[in-house]
Amino acid sequence: MPLTKTLFAQYIRAFKFRDLFNDLGWNNDSTIQPIIVDTETFILRSVAVKSGFKILVCAPDKAGQIPDYNIRKKIETKVTKLFQEHLIIFIDAKEKEQVWQLVLKQTGKPAKVTDTRYALHQDPELLYQRVSGLFFELDEEENITIVDVTKRVADNFHQNAERVTKQFYERFKKEHLSFYAFIKGIDDHIDDWNKKKKKADASQENKAKQWYVSLMLNRLMFCYFIQKKGFLDKNKNYLREKLKDCKQKKGKDKFYSFYRNFLLVLFHEGLNEPERRKIIKDEIGIIPYLNGGLFDEHELEKEHKEIEIDDKAFERIFDFFDEYEWHLDTRQHSTGKDINPDVIGYIFEKYINDRAQMGAYYT
Repeated sequence: MPLTKTLFAQYIRAFKFRDLFNDLGWNNDSTIQPIIVDTETFILRSVAVKSGFKILVCAPDKAGQIPDYNIRKKIETKVTKLFQEHLIIFIDAKEKEQVWQLVLKQTGKPAKVTDTRYALHQDPELLYQRVSGLFFELDEEENITIVDVTKRVADNFHQNAERVTKQFYERFKKEHLSFYAFIKGIDDHIDDWNKKKKKADASQENKAKQWYVSLMLNRLMFCYFIQKKGFLDKNKNYLREKLKDCKQKKGKDKFYSFYRNFLLVLFHEGLNEPERRKIIKDEIGIIPYLNGGLFDEHELEKEHKEIEIDDKAFERIFDFFDEYEWHLDTRQHSTGKDINPDVIGYIFEKYINDRAQMGAYYT
């Protein structure tokens, strides 16, 4: 019988991994394996096995902490020489935190690492989604192979991560269309003409405005990553709070203040400039210089000097973004709604492929 979420949560919060996997139909295993990394010895205990695939629990380091990523990578390399297929659960001494590490080895491709971090104060929803799928029926025992087990583990741990990205993209397409409606000043005559003609897909014909929406959302997503890391004036809610400040200073939607009086300044004179005037520093605070070209004045901005974007566009897109966890480091803890930098690449590759005719605006 599949494991209930309630019982799963009890096992996870009590760090009862052996009991958990027993209920999932795995066999008991008591293998103990010391691993030496940089003069420190880590003890790994196997709590379960299925057709040779081991579930290992790694004791904390000397400081009682979960070893950092680089150490975990070295442990993984040495463990692979002993047990080809496995999943390692790293724990801390106080039993308040776990990192479930699975490395998927693919022929001809770099190894793919999934680190799922869980802390006691969190809902173990993501772990439940991944681990509950590792249930094996008794009648599977005779014919199941290590290849079958490895595939099931990989499918549950890696495909769930991909599903989050795809869900994000589907919502992104809707928000892209919504953001479009708030922009004025880019070939508006096309929109006006299409409205008169009552075309259902009118927005698709204004390619310049479509591309500017993509550019703005790309910039905003990038800013979300760095603000959550504290790189934007040490404020993890930098953009939303600046929007609030602009409304208080200028009045709601007056002169489209957030976009024109703050955001363009942040992009062109802040993130895009290594040296800033004092008045700019006072306005935007301490932020990094990013020279990749994303925050350059775009050709569309040079051509259309009167672009305006309603504050409501940013309120809506920030509400959407705030539903997710944003991580610059793809190894950060998972909550079930995690977004990492790979998402930007995925979205724009997919979006451009879906709308190949927009490629002329790609820079």
